[in-house]
This record gives sequence, structure tokens and C-alpha cells, in this order.
Amino acid sequence: MSFDSLGLAPALLRALADYGYTQATPIQAAAIPPALAGHDLLAAAQTGTGKTAAFALPLLQKLSTSGQTMTRRPRALVLTPTRELAAQVHENLRDYGKHMQVSATTIFGGVSMGPQINVLRRGVDIVIATPGRLIDHMQQRTLDLSAVETLILDEADRMLDMGFLPALKRILQSVPKKRQTLLFSATFAPAIKTLAMEFMHNPKEISVSAPNTVTTLVSHQVHPVDASRKRDLLLHLLSADSRRQSLVFSRTKHGADKLVTFLNASGLRSAAIHGNKSQNARTRALSDFKSGRITVLVATDIAARGIDIEQLPIVINFDLPSVAEDYVHRIGRTGRAGMEGLAVSLVSHDESGLLFDIRKLLKQDIAITPIAGYEPSAPLRLDAGAPRPKQGGGGGGGQRQSRAPRQGKPAGSARPNGYAPQGRGEHAAGNQRRRSNSRPAAKA
Repeated sequence: MSFDSLGLAPALLRALADYGYTQATPIQAAAIPPALAGHDLLAAAQTGTGKTAAFALPLLQKLSTSGQTMTRRPRALVLTPTRELAAQVHENLRDYGKHMQVSATTIFGGVSMGPQINVLRRGVDIVIATPGRLIDHMQQRTLDLSAVETLILDEADRMLDMGFLPALKRILQSVPKKRQTLLFSATFAPAIKTLAMEFMHNPKEISVSAPNTVTTLVSHQVHPVDASRKRDLLLHLLSADSRRQSLVFSRTKHGADKLVTFLNASGLRSAAIHGNKSQNARTRALSDFKSGRITVLVATDIAARGIDIEQLPIVINFDLPSVAEDYVHRIGRTGRAGMEGLAVSLVSHDESGLLFDIRKLLKQDIAITPIAGYEPSAPLRLDAGAPRPKQGGGGGGGQRQSRAPRQGKPAGSARPNGYAPQGRGEHAAGNQRRRSNSRPAAKA
């Protein structure tokens, strides 16, 4: 379906044409008309399907046609689970709205609040925020949400997985009850349904794909290898085309840093992105990767939100994720916008159980291909009782990130229960994700 047939304003169609976009994806075609009509939406779609445009385009049109008010308070609030996704949404809004007089800003942790406060004081139409830093501004009374007309929850199930439910409820209670709410998620998990029933008004449900499905444009490969030889095999694969952009996933932050040190010492330009990196370092690494100044980006699962690279050819799982659904999110970084992609996993014997879980989730076999010279000493087991990494393990080295909720609060803390301080990553106090029934969301 063409964008021309969706009722979008000429200024939006002009911006889309500037970037060569003429045909809407299924989620865009399904979501944009009811969103323009003012309905609440509960929408689900797999990664890489264009969910950001599905809410950004009707939001921009609504703000540009409803008339400017005298208030400097934001009229729209977009909540995202991570800083990178907030920045990506901001970039998309800026691109789509470049022929409109609509202003937007990002609010997230890891950077000083001062510049954010200054922008808010001058006035802005749209705030794109992570929940933790937004609560900071609410507590300091530097942000007034009383004029919000449209609320968007992007990757809502991911926010629940990261332990943001208490913060979300507090935010939802602070915006006007008379508003339009658009909730985008990878699945309609029970926790999402509960949230929608509590805070939405007769939402229209839109789902364009089955949960935990992946695009057929991605090819899957597994290379069995001993854990002690994973780094050498990774270097072998990357060196086959040192100019190819490659996104590598590590299970731990420490493991990601060790990989980058190894790859840089081996002559491959690399950088890491994870929750312990400063926001400037994360932004710089992502910018360098997008521009080609580095060819290998090593990321952890949570930090990967917002990584949206055009024509990214390959994703490599140096470590398999601890939860099978994260595999779907990881490989969704490739095979986007109609382009083919490759997902490669380096799997040691003690990760056999994780591979079994992934194959079961996808309901398909994944080719297992040994690489000559890197054959493992023990074959992979592909049964329900196959081994899994022990706590503290992981091919990347270092300690695994804890999956248990943090207990208590720092001395002197006045933060509400469940609030996630963001100076060291938005998930710092929210690692409750495996306690939730919801599953990781996929970015548009």
C-alpha cells in the first residue's frame, strides 16, 4: 500500500519521498489510519517492520494540524527502554518532520540534566524519554506532563522485562487521562494486556506477525567450537572480509570489552557498547560504526536497542543469549528493509541447551557447520537435557550479568521502588526481566 493512500499530510509525503519511501509496510498500513483517527492502539509486529514510522507519522501530523498552543509544555511523550532507541526515535522524527514546525528532544540518563532542563524551559512539542531519567525530571519539577495529548510506549514489553513497571505506572498516572495512547510491543503478553486494560481506552489491536517470528530474509548458521577457541574463530570469520560491517553479541559487559581489546590488537577496528559505557562513549561507538570508521561493534543485549544500521550484512552471536527470545531480537538487526542478512552463532558444547531452546522457539532447524581447523572436541547435544552455561560462565569471559532483582536501595536513596537510576545504564536497578512473563520487544 502506498503512503499516498493513508491520509498523510503533503509535508510528510514530501519527507518520505525525499528518502525514497513510497510503500508502507504492513504495520504502517494497519496502524497509521486508526492512529490518525484518534484511536488508542495496541500494536505488535516483528523487528525490522517499520514500527517507528507507524507511530511517528500520525504523531507529527496530529501536532502540526492541531494548532500551536501558548504553553511550553510538551504535547506528546514517547517512552523507550534505552538511550539508543530514544536517540533513534528522535532521529526518525526529525527526518519525517523536516518540513513541519514540530520540535522534539530526548531525555535519558548518562548525561547531565542541565542541557535537558534548558531545552524543556524553552518549550518543546515532543519528549522522547527513558523512564528513569523522566522520573528524575518529574521529581525535580523540571518537566510538566499536564499538556500531553499523545502518549506512545515503544517496545513496551522490553520496558516491563527491564523492571520499569513501577516507573511506568507513576508516569501514566501523571499524564492527562484524556489522551491518545499508542502501545507498540513484540507480543501481546499477559503483562502487556494488563497494562493496556488499566491505562488505555478501548484500544484497537493490530498484529501483523506471529510472536517470536523472524524474517525469511535472514539465513542462520551455527559453527560448533570449543569455548577456548571462540576468539580465534571469530577473528577468522571477521578477517575473511575486514571491510564488512559486523555486529557481534557478547553475553557480558566484561566479555565485550575483552573481545574489543583482542580484535583491536589483531588489526580490526572495533568498539564496545554496553551499560557501563558513558553515554558519550556509546554514542561515539554507534556513530563510528554507522559511518564505517569501525567495522566491528560488540554489544550486549540491552545496549543493542536502537542499533538501526542500513544494510547491516551480518550479526554474530559470540555467546548465545541466555533466553531464546533474545536471539530473535539480536538477529533482527540484519535482514531489514527487504535486504538479506546472515546470523552466525559460535556455539560451544556447554551452550547446547541454549541452542536447543532457540531451535524450539523458531520451530526450525539451523544448519550446524564445523569450520575446518576449529572443530570442537565434543559434539553439540540437541536434546532437552543438553547442558547450559553455569552461572558466571559465558564464552566472552567474565561474570554474567545478574538476572535477579536488586534488593533494597542505596543509602540515602529517595527513589521509588522499582525505579532504575540511569547513570550506569537504564537497566541498572531493573534487572527483573526474567521474572516477567513479557518478552523482548523488537525495534522498528
